[in-house]
Amino acid sequence: MKFNQYAFCLMAAVSSHGAFSSAPAALQVAKPTTTLFTDIDSIDNNVIAVGKFGTIVTSEDGQNWAQAQTPVQSLLTAVTVKSENAAWACGHDATIVHSTDNGKTWQLQQYLPEKGKPCLDIEFIDETVGFAIGAYGMFYKTTDAGATWQSHFISDFVHPDDKEYLADLKQDDPEAYEDEIKFILPHFNRLLITDNAFYLVGEMGLVAQSTDQGLTWQKFDEFYPGSFFSVAKMAQDKTVVAGLRGNAFYKTTNSEEFYEIDIPQTATINTILPLKNKALLFANSGMVHTFDGNKVTTEQLPSGHAILSATVFKNKVIMATEKGLITWGESK
Repeated sequence: MKFNQYAFCLMAAVSSHGAFSSAPAALQVAKPTTTLFTDIDSIDNNVIAVGKFGTIVTSEDGQNWAQAQTPVQSLLTAVTVKSENAAWACGHDATIVHSTDNGKTWQLQQYLPEKGKPCLDIEFIDETVGFAIGAYGMFYKTTDAGATWQSHFISDFVHPDDKEYLADLKQDDPEAYEDEIKFILPHFNRLLITDNAFYLVGEMGLVAQSTDQGLTWQKFDEFYPGSFFSVAKMAQDKTVVAGLRGNAFYKTTNSEEFYEIDIPQTATINTILPLKNKALLFANSGMVHTFDGNKVTTEQLPSGHAILSATVFKNKVIMATEKGLITWGESK
């Protein structure tokens, strides 16, 4: 998402055709909706969930699910759906897959197990331009719907003390430089694309904003040293971030300061779902926090299963959990 004058392409564009025949296809199983699901997304007429061993399931009514044909067995960690002709998912082994038929079948666009890095989120501006982010500063961009992906190094997040060292190393020993930058950046956990800005959150308290579609990035002053796993925009112009040990914060559009949201439970918050004038924060141990912009109310799923993602589909909240998919009443 950010690759300014200091940034550069780390690898050649990766073709989506013919280079990934060694990837094992996902297994078709009897009860695919009871596995670990890590992410879920939807459009008006379809919902798609992804998870363990490359499992992808789809539904047109939120009740009856079908397992898709998936070309990998890697754990899939994120899915984004732009239309019935354009959906993408990503995961471990720097995997990226693409569907043009409402998620029924998927084609491999990238599979790089030798890198040993998972992709953790994938988002698109439209059906052509998208970004995939992940561990140790993984950042890929496509401008052709994923037919090719380019990897970029985000120098904006390099510690000031390291910039001169890296500049010298790049000039004196390019090979050592390439090795050095592989693991120097923090994990990028979630990307939010809005009309006016991109937001990126990750480990070590990383919260950053870009107002030029990821060309340059500005970090917010650290207000919490732990990892953030989600970022979302509420209807009343509040930006909410949340993560480790139940820590959550918000800022208003006209402020650069984040304020703590009082959540007494310490279960890690995995995802935030904006819902009208509220935000639902889903956490481990089946915790669901409702933030109305001022205060928080909390309830817990009877199962106590960790909730990793959620979407609103046909006026109901469908949750992706560590033990399958759960429909959670009418969306309020």
